[in-house]
Amino acid sequence: MKWMSWTVPTALFFIVITTLILIMIVWEIWRPSKKRKGFLPLATHRGDRFFIALLSSAYIHLLWLFFLDQTLWYALGVSIAWSFVLILKG
Repeated sequence: MKWMSWTVPTALFFIVITTLILIMIVWEIWRPSKKRKGFLPLATHRGDRFFIALLSSAYIHLLWLFFLDQTLWYALGVSIAWSFVLILKG
């Protein structure tokens, strides 16, 4: 794996994403989700909302970098809060 520069933040990113996916798999087996309509304009399953949360978190970080000159830790906080709202109420 010398082709990629493995830094601690890079490794943590992949570990967190993998862990979240495994948690979602266990949660789906333990308690299967049903399609429901929240504030999103379409009916979604829990996994759909998780995927949308991951994508929107990436966009939050990109917009944060583009518009603001602050540390990304604040963007991470916004992303986590948005993901919880999206997964639970979306």
